[in-house]
Amino acid sequence: MGVLRRLLGGDSTKTDEAGRSPNPPLTPTALLGGSHDIEVVGESHYQDSLWRAVGGKTSEYLRIMTEAVLVPELNNPHDRNAISVWISEMRVGYFSREDAADYRAGLLALQAQTRCWIALPAIIAGGGMRATGPGLLGVWLAHDPSDFGLVAITPPTPPPVLEDLRTGLSRAIATDAEDDSYDLSWLHTLPNDHGSAIKRLRNLLRNDPDPIDRHFMFSELEWRLYRSRETFASALDEYDEACRLHDVEMDGIRVALLAKFGNVPLLETYRQMAIRQQKAKNWAEALRWASRGLEIYGDQAYRTEVVEELKKRAAAYNAKIPSKTAE
Repeated sequence: MGVLRRLLGGDSTKTDEAGRSPNPPLTPTALLGGSHDIEVVGESHYQDSLWRAVGGKTSEYLRIMTEAVLVPELNNPHDRNAISVWISEMRVGYFSREDAADYRAGLLALQAQTRCWIALPAIIAGGGMRATGPGLLGVWLAHDPSDFGLVAITPPTPPPVLEDLRTGLSRAIATDAEDDSYDLSWLHTLPNDHGSAIKRLRNLLRNDPDPIDRHFMFSELEWRLYRSRETFASALDEYDEACRLHDVEMDGIRVALLAKFGNVPLLETYRQMAIRQQKAKNWAEALRWASRGLEIYGDQAYRTEVVEELKKRAAAYNAKIPSKTAE
């Protein structure tokens, strides 16, 4: 461990009051890249740093290209594999627990090999004005899993953009004023706080019958529940239930989406639920979610690459299910 500390510029095992590493010297760096993306978590706790990184608060939606440094925290009491993400010398979030466990060993190996901190291309995206002020900013990183000793089963994807990340929501908002059949004004009334927004979304879903509205309400509810998974213990169980209820209505929603847009936008519900079952090694359920997503997309997906990804996942999951032996 002493060698690693010298490589990384001092003793990084010390922690601050929150049990996290203090600001380390983040130079020199080795910038890697790739066409797979990984989402940073916990950014809601670092919004001030993110706004400073983009030059200050604004009412505009943002998509800023930058670089992020990955810091393996050697003495984090909450996650022994913790990897924090730094932009402009400020911590802006973390790898999820699952991703940190997968990437930690490869990151340490890269640091030892390059004698540098490892940096990745990053996108800071989000913002926009809501009733309570600017919306939250999020961070996504571009990378090649093979650099970290990992094999990706998903095809490369271009850097994320807001429309695709939020299930086609930008496109729906753009046409909302021209169509009286649905009304997305509720989106701008949601509180920034995830807990309050989740409660508000559930109330909306009890009363709004429009399938397009309901689709985006479910999508927003799922997104906020998933982002709250490290905030309250029941978040993932509630996320699973929201995805199940969303899927129950998806046949009717699909008809409405096709009538309005002529295609089916990105449906993160199916990919995320397949991944969750994959991580639990519940291959039959993972296959069911991937197959259901393929059924809903059919041959009318807005992004054909997401269909190809689900096909690859379904094939991989199917191969994991033991063949039934003849009785």
